[in-house]
Amino acid sequence: MRPLADKTKGLTQSGIRAITKLVNEVDGINLGQGICDMPTPSPIKEAAKRAIDNDMSVYTPFTGIRQLQEALLDKVGSFNRLPCTSRDEIMVSAGSTGAFVTAIFTLLDPGDEIILFEPYYGYHVNIIALTGATVKAVQLKSPEWDVDFDELRKAIGPKTKAVLLNTPTNPTGKVWRRDELEALLAILIEHDLFAITDEIYEYMVYDGGEHISLASLPDAYERTITISGFSKTYNMTGWRLGYAVGPAALVEPMGLLNDLFYICAPSPLQHGILEAFDMPDSYFDTMLADYDRKRSMICGALEDVGFDVVPPAGSYYVFAGFRRLHETLEGFEDDVAACETLIRQTGVASIPGRSFFDKPEDGRLYLRFCYAKEFDVLEDACVRLREGVPAIARSVVH
Repeated sequence: MRPLADKTKGLTQSGIRAITKLVNEVDGINLGQGICDMPTPSPIKEAAKRAIDNDMSVYTPFTGIRQLQEALLDKVGSFNRLPCTSRDEIMVSAGSTGAFVTAIFTLLDPGDEIILFEPYYGYHVNIIALTGATVKAVQLKSPEWDVDFDELRKAIGPKTKAVLLNTPTNPTGKVWRRDELEALLAILIEHDLFAITDEIYEYMVYDGGEHISLASLPDAYERTITISGFSKTYNMTGWRLGYAVGPAALVEPMGLLNDLFYICAPSPLQHGILEAFDMPDSYFDTMLADYDRKRSMICGALEDVGFDVVPPAGSYYVFAGFRRLHETLEGFEDDVAACETLIRQTGVASIPGRSFFDKPEDGRLYLRFCYAKEFDVLEDACVRLREGVPAIARSVVH
């Protein structure tokens, strides 16, 4: 047979999905993949059912149905404070990943460079590779994951075209502060760079913190594509509904690519998600309070068994170090070994830290845990960790 396209070389199944397969084999609890398996709010489900019953099943405009664009226009103006004034600046997509794909293919040519911050979300890197562009990673400084802007400046070269920002951040839970965003924007303007921001966890910010969209800052909107979606906020990762917001000059070609790649986002689900914009404030307050409690549960359990934990400021992940376990227990030689040990011995899955770095050794003493679970499931996982890790320690002693 003739060879396949070069872009397929090196493509492998996501490590996250591989871990999901492994934990399913032992009937364990998956705190690895961020699948957010609580129920979707009933009003949204009922609206989607009505749309199906009413045969709202044909192609929609490739940028989304008018009602959804208008609802998003109001949302990004009031919540994100973006200076967005027209539906021409809104594109509904097949998940936030679909929006990211169209943004990347709109901005980047082979040979271009884009800067992102690590630990990073692996799908971002792998999608960028398909464009032929090059990723330059600027590593955030643990344990608080601070930004070294001198390192950022050093990473910028003549081929640099854009910077990718994720806030709140997967996997660390970092929430970018206003002063950090202002410093980043100054660099973007100085070097005439685009920005792509992934803000899918925007409603999950703890301890009185604030989610700030980069594009809300003065002079930022004209060079920024803001991406978000409904998957995490409304527990519907399989619905595949996301969106992008930005200047019409950027969103228009993204829409054309959206048409080529996906035609449109799922029609009846676009109608169903309209109910999300009528959810009361109490929905978001309860969601955040529940996640805050779950954050305390998993952080407490991990600390109790020897992990080094900095509670995340946002999102629903804990990026935990295990240096002490590495130094004292067998089965914790590195992140892959530790992940497999926890699955085999406790039935709790996480994600190896190397999944979020260019160099595997930089993540070898970290695991990522997702706490987007029902309370009883998360409590079971915490019990398993508290019982299982000491049992591993006792087996080493004896």
